[in-house]
Amino acid sequence: MGDAAPHVPPLVYIGEAVGRKPLLPVVLQRRQSDEFEAAPLSARDRAARAAVDEAGARDARRAGMALPDYWASRHGTAAGLRAIDAGFDETFYDVPSEAALDVDAAELAFDGRETVVDVQTHFIADRPETRSTAEHIHALYSDLAPNWWRHLGDARRYDLAEYLRCVFLESETAVAILTSGPGTGPERMLFNREMADTRAWLEEVAPEGRLLNHSVIHANHAREIDSMEEEVVRHRPVGWKCYTIGERRDEVRGWWLDDEETGVPFVEKAIEVGVPLICAHKGISALVDNGSPRDVGPIASAFPGVDFLIYHSGWEVPTGDGPEEGPYSEETRGVGVNRLIESLRSSGVERGENVYAELGSTWFGLLRRPDEAAHVLGKLLVELGDDNVLWGTDAIWYGPSQVAIDAFRAFQIPVSYRQRFGYPELTPERKAKILGGNAARVYGLDLGEARRRSDADDLAWAKRALRESAPRR
Repeated sequence: MGDAAPHVPPLVYIGEAVGRKPLLPVVLQRRQSDEFEAAPLSARDRAARAAVDEAGARDARRAGMALPDYWASRHGTAAGLRAIDAGFDETFYDVPSEAALDVDAAELAFDGRETVVDVQTHFIADRPETRSTAEHIHALYSDLAPNWWRHLGDARRYDLAEYLRCVFLESETAVAILTSGPGTGPERMLFNREMADTRAWLEEVAPEGRLLNHSVIHANHAREIDSMEEEVVRHRPVGWKCYTIGERRDEVRGWWLDDEETGVPFVEKAIEVGVPLICAHKGISALVDNGSPRDVGPIASAFPGVDFLIYHSGWEVPTGDGPEEGPYSEETRGVGVNRLIESLRSSGVERGENVYAELGSTWFGLLRRPDEAAHVLGKLLVELGDDNVLWGTDAIWYGPSQVAIDAFRAFQIPVSYRQRFGYPELTPERKAKILGGNAARVYGLDLGEARRRSDADDLAWAKRALRESAPRR
C-alpha cells in the first residue's frame, strides 16, 4: 500500500427509508443472510409471536413508549425472550418479568462487564457489480420473510455506515474482525484490499485496535496461495478466511482442508508466512458435501501448530419444525455440530487443543430454539473446552449486535440438562471467555487494553463518519 491513503469502500444504499421500525422484537424476527434462508417458523415460534403481539401494545403503553420503539429496545428483547421461554418446561433465559416494563430492570437483566470481541462481521462495498449482491440479500428479506416484514421500513442497507451503526454505535463490541464471503468475481462483497483499507481508515480516525481484518483465500486457486506472502505485507490479515464449499457464481469448485492438492499447501503456506490461523466456513451449507467439517480433525491433527477457527461450528439451518440438534450420539454423529465433534474424536484432537468453534449466525439461529442452543453450547464446551468457543455474530445481517449479546448474557443451560448430559454451567466466567477472552488469546489481543480503549471511546469518530458518508437522496 506504500504511503497511499486507504481507499475506504463507499456505501451501498438499497431501498427507501420511511422511518418505520420492527413490529416484533428482533429475537422473534425471521432473518436470513446471503448464505442461507431462514428456518421455517415452528409451532413454538408462532405461539411466541402471538403472545408478544397480544401483549405488546399494552406493555409499550405501560413503559411509556411507542410500539416500534418498544420492540427495538431492551424491553422488547426481554419480552421476546420471555415469550420464547414460555413454550418450554425449562427456563433458558433468566429474564424477570419487570424487564419488559422497567428501564432499570432491563438494564440489570442484560448488564455485563465482558469485553466483547466479534470475530465475524461483514458489510458490502459499493461497486457497480455489488448492487446485485445487495439486491439479492434484500430480495431474500423481502420475498421470503413473513407478511409483517413488509412493515420494516428502515433502508435496506448493508454498507459501511450501517456497519458502524450495528457493530460499534449500537453495540458493546470492543474489537471486530472484518471478513468477507468468497468469490473471485466483481460481485464479491469485499475484496481483501477493501477490508484492509477499511481497517487502515479506522486506524486513522478511531482509537487503535477497534477493527482487524482477514484475507480470503481460495485454496484451489494456486495463484492465491502463492500470493499469501504479499497479502501479509500489503493487507496485514490476522487470519485467513476460507470457504471449502466453493462459490457457484464464480464456478469455484469445492475443496477440502486435508486435501493434498489444495488444503495442505494452503496450511503450509500459512505457516510459512507467519499467520497460522485458518478460519474455515463449515456448516450453513445446505448440506453441500464440502460444507461438512469432517476434514477439520484430520488437518488439525496433522498441523498442531496451526489454529483452526471453525465458523458456524458445523451447524446447519433447520429445515423442519422439530428439534435437529440434540445430544451427541453414535446415531446422530452425522448431524450438524455433531459432525465436528465426530471429526475431532476420530482424529484424536483433544479439548483445549487447536480447534475453535465460532457462533456467528449459529447463535442467532438457535435463539428461538433454546433447547437446541443448550445442546449446542453444552456439546461444544464439553468437547472443545471452555477456552475454545468464540463469539461471532455474522453482523450486519441481523442489525445491531447488542440483541445477540444480551440474549447470550441471559441464557443458561438448565440444571436438568447439566445433570442428564454432563454439560457445564454457563457461569459468568465462561460467558466472558466466549464473548471475548478466547478470541483475545487466538488473535493475540491485549483484552485489558481493548477494554480500556472501548470504554474511553466516545464514538464521536463514528458519528462524524456517519454524517459525512450518509447517502444523498
